[in-house]
Amino acid sequence: MTNDLESRVIDDHHQALKLWLRLLACATRVEGVIRNRLRSEFATTLPRFDLLAQLEREPQGLTMGELSQRLMVTGGNVTGITDQLEGEGLVKRSPHPGDRRAYVVQLTPAGRRQFRRMASVHEQWVIELFAGWNGAEKNQVYALLAGLKQHLATVDGANGKRSKSKKESA
Repeated sequence: MTNDLESRVIDDHHQALKLWLRLLACATRVEGVIRNRLRSEFATTLPRFDLLAQLEREPQGLTMGELSQRLMVTGGNVTGITDQLEGEGLVKRSPHPGDRRAYVVQLTPAGRRQFRRMASVHEQWVIELFAGWNGAEKNQVYALLAGLKQHLATVDGANGKRSKSKKESA
């Protein structure tokens, strides 16, 4: 095993901790490959790709605040990335029609073309990275993670508290 997050696990650790570190190690590796490939093949970064992806899904555009929320980053980060992309002619900023304090960001035709090229290649990278599982295994892991995601929706992430079950609230 390489020296990654999971290398800290010992046999005595709780099964949930081992699973968490394995998930984190895999996600970190996949993200690392994607980041490196975006940099080397498209001279871009994952945050720039993610911002373009959000705009591609919303042809009418998004405000800077909406982008910040969707990308889960600060407004300053969104502003910096948007400034770069606007300078390259990939996005345009327009005043928001209903709020003079806000701007709407949209892909330009060049931005849409560039994103679609990157997204097509990105999809192939992801397919390659998950090729170690056959279709049935992918479906099984997908279903298991759906159950985990549903359970996590009952957990208050801000406070680390579980929402009360029927037994607890009785």
